[in-house]
Amino acid sequence: MHGTEVPSPWVQRWTHLVPAGAPVLDVACGRGRHMRWFAGRGHPVTGIDRDPEAIAAVAPLGRALQADIENGPWPLPGETFGAVVVTNYLWRPLWPAILASVAPGGVLVYETFAEGNEEVGKPSRPDFLLRNGELLEACRGLRVVAYEDGFLEGPPRFVQRIVAVQPGAGQGRARHGLQVESPIPE
Repeated sequence: MHGTEVPSPWVQRWTHLVPAGAPVLDVACGRGRHMRWFAGRGHPVTGIDRDPEAIAAVAPLGRALQADIENGPWPLPGETFGAVVVTNYLWRPLWPAILASVAPGGVLVYETFAEGNEEVGKPSRPDFLLRNGELLEACRGLRVVAYEDGFLEGPPRFVQRIVAVQPGAGQGRARHGLQVESPIPE
């Protein structure tokens, strides 16, 4: 059933960077796979989506806001979160609002389709595909912890994804622990 899929492996991989108990915002949350993930780890969650059925489905998880964020005002002006998660969604005019929603010391976890995806499926319109390096450029001013741009199998797709931290006022250089990966077998 839609919305019960496992969270994105990218989101799962970087969850450890979200401050314990910090509120999490899921932009274009759909049926809430990432809201479920973070709520299950003790985070208060907020989801935004324009689909009333999706919002009804995620309402039991936390705060659920039905809003057309592409044609209406940003529904959370001035509000910040310990993490902002965006997957499979791109509306460039929202970048300032999304970035402003990441609290000092908070994390942006973003993953969406990139140029090249038109060769393997949908979305295929340039309006919905990140240009080369575009996500890095959008996150200038944040501390980039991880960035990838390439092709994924199953389902086949081209993506860009980033994890970036909003610098904290007066905190100095924050230490963000990286997960230790298993050595490559010989």
